[in-house]
Amino acid sequence: MFLGIDLGTTELKVLLLSSDGSIVGTAHHPLGISRPRHRWSEQDPEDWWRATKIALSTLRANHHQAFACVHAIGLSGQMHGAILLNANDEPLRPAILWNDMRSANECAELEARAPRLREITGNCAMPGLTAPKLLWLARHEPECFRQLSCVLLPKDYLRLRLTGLKATDASDASGTLWLDVGRRQWSDELLHACDMTCTQVPPIVEGCQATGVVLASVASELGLPANVLVAAGGGDTATSALGVGAAEAGEGFLSLGTSGVLSVITEHFRPSPELGLHALCHAIPDRWHRTSVVLSAASCVRWLCKLTSADETTLLAEVESVSASARAKAPLFLPYLSGERTPHNDPYAQGVFCGFSQSTDRATLAYSLLEGVTFAFSDGLDALRADGTQETSVNLVGGGARSTFWAQLLVDALGITLRRPLDTQCVAALGAARLGWLAAGGDFPVVVRTQSLSQEFFPDDERRQILLERLASYRFLYRQMRPLFPR
Repeated sequence: MFLGIDLGTTELKVLLLSSDGSIVGTAHHPLGISRPRHRWSEQDPEDWWRATKIALSTLRANHHQAFACVHAIGLSGQMHGAILLNANDEPLRPAILWNDMRSANECAELEARAPRLREITGNCAMPGLTAPKLLWLARHEPECFRQLSCVLLPKDYLRLRLTGLKATDASDASGTLWLDVGRRQWSDELLHACDMTCTQVPPIVEGCQATGVVLASVASELGLPANVLVAAGGGDTATSALGVGAAEAGEGFLSLGTSGVLSVITEHFRPSPELGLHALCHAIPDRWHRTSVVLSAASCVRWLCKLTSADETTLLAEVESVSASARAKAPLFLPYLSGERTPHNDPYAQGVFCGFSQSTDRATLAYSLLEGVTFAFSDGLDALRADGTQETSVNLVGGGARSTFWAQLLVDALGITLRRPLDTQCVAALGAARLGWLAAGGDFPVVVRTQSLSQEFFPDDERRQILLERLASYRFLYRQMRPLFPR
């Protein structure tokens, strides 16, 4: 058996994978986000470890015999977060997350300090990425910065608790702005720009390689066998790709998670930072992926549920009752509740509804919300295609993928075919388990396989034309609103 642990933003998931390729069982535990100030987003790393133990306890209780046969573990996690450790490997403060926008000013400073940053990393400086957070820390919490011994990414903190070792992989490291993404190794030049050295970041190995074994004391506490291997794992973008079997050029996925991701595999490092795209390493050797990011995707649904006192199931069911004529006149929605990355790289962008009338109800607002997130993906797809990236197959995953209505809306707006696999909820955990399997000697074609489909979605030309007209208005609305967003 192979265990995948996926540290998400709002939930930690675990998955047990059999050596015949079947998913034996899953478990999860929710995570909260602390927002002590406007535009801040933090979590306590200890909460991640507590959630891991609870989820694994549930999995073990439900699949005791299989759990006792775990041979290797793979790790997946939310990217870009900064866990700041002292010399005793203790967190100095809460982790600063990927959707934290406090370091917007430090992005310009970083690009001035490191003129070759975009060339080396394939990414422009964005406040969600890791390096600007350290410049902010040095300026605003200098005592914490002076005590800094090592910076870990979220999933790598779980590795530290499991094995006592510090390590990371190229896919996760490529979201820090400290990695030479083409060479898949740390850049002394970029670390120096943040007044750091290579001693303050962990060693890099490929995601499918082992990084040690679970400590005997931890294995006993968790009910694991002795000497369970722990693979390097990957950032959640790379592990999601492996979860759907995307390993070759042109294969990719669209994820409707807390954030939205549209990612396509490439065989070479191909940066386009001016388009707001991320050029990242895959979690397997000699592969990269080009990624557009919508900072608020399914999180917009949760926001509207909270605002209108509805649950997600009710809200998504109400959307389907909105008539075609009402959809054509619905308010436009800019889904920028946490700023936006692709293509705008605008940390100050805000959410906007435009076009209320007396007939606007909750269901109509819910439609506008799904449509707005969909249009943000359209911007991302156009950015990917602008420099020649061509998708050959795209899988639809994430919590939002459960909505058939939203899936059809996406293909109508984007003009592409989407494949929805049988499992859309735990693909990152599945990809992590597959990396554990590979680290234990698994044969790649056997381990990384395409999931069976539950449904395939095709665009409707008539609906697409209506959506393209509304997309043009959506883009115009952002251009008009941008000068009004407070900075």
